[in-house]
Amino acid sequence: MRLAGPLRVAAIAASAGLTWLLVSLLLGSPGAFPPLQRLLAAPRPRRFKCGLARPCPRHHFAFRLVSGAANVVGPKICLEDNMLMSSVKNNVGRGLNIALVNDVNELLKFIRPLHEGTLVFVASYDDPATKLTEETRRLFGELGSAVAKDLAFRDSWVFVGAKGVRDKSPFEQHVRNSRGSNKYEGWPEALEMEGCIPRRTADPQ
Repeated sequence: MRLAGPLRVAAIAASAGLTWLLVSLLLGSPGAFPPLQRLLAAPRPRRFKCGLARPCPRHHFAFRLVSGAANVVGPKICLEDNMLMSSVKNNVGRGLNIALVNDVNELLKFIRPLHEGTLVFVASYDDPATKLTEETRRLFGELGSAVAKDLAFRDSWVFVGAKGVRDKSPFEQHVRNSRGSNKYEGWPEALEMEGCIPRRTADPQ
């Protein structure tokens, strides 16, 4: 009981000190913790479309791909600041998550008839390979993939390709499922890729 008075005084003093500190920081009182004030007032780095650190050149698409993390966190596909696929949108699933900048439907049904120049965005989740046939692997190769033919159980893979490309796509990352190097138990690390893709036809504006 005898400690109640001193404890109450200490609590009031601490409360008053914190109040003074907050008021000093908010009002910018002279000499009030300048390093802390500078830290709080420092401008946040500007982010551009899809969270890129730099803007894309004119006549380019900004994109970001993130593969799923194990079988827990779903992948994300962002194009021109539009989140096309994510767990929040509830439109991702295990296997290959594919966004086309033109068409849609089951894997072979919408990969076979793609129009020339259609961009294809792919982000794996859990396991991209089990249901891939030789034909689907070949079709991904024709879209510019260098690794689709070798994808294996629970590999991580992100890829951007296009119908009608002549060379291998520069936008592809792949990590093998390996017990010795996996980041998660049974799965490799998630992959993240971002960049700027030239538009096939420049805007007239």
